[in-house]
Amino acid sequence: MAGELDLAVMLSKLQPVLQPEIYVFCTPPPAAPSTQWLSLSPFASIQEPEGLSLVLTQASALAHGFPFEGTFRCLRLEIHSSLEAVGLTAAVSTALAEAGISANMIAGTFHDHILVPEADANRALSVLEALSSAARV
Repeated sequence: MAGELDLAVMLSKLQPVLQPEIYVFCTPPPAAPSTQWLSLSPFASIQEPEGLSLVLTQASALAHGFPFEGTFRCLRLEIHSSLEAVGLTAAVSTALAEAGISANMIAGTFHDHILVPEADANRALSVLEALSSAARV
């Protein structure tokens, strides 16, 4: 099934779901073997010039001794948006920014995920629910 392209439809059907896990961003030491990262079951990984960035559960990062700053919760948007859709990231990040909430967006094949500071998670959920509700009128 192809993802949704129409911004009005995507916004009206956001259905944000707050995930229970607490996540952190960390960079493991470069000397460790790359196969080790698979055993950590990262939520996301991004290879940057400075090193590998991993999004792990806080428990996993602590268990492996990886330093991190800040804790985050993930809001998954249930709408299956197309990777070629225009405007969804902008609309979501703008609504959160207007509420003073940091948004770290990660796109998957089927869903968009927003990592927000743990302390702002419930408020972020309310903001996105209001954004979706307003799009349905």
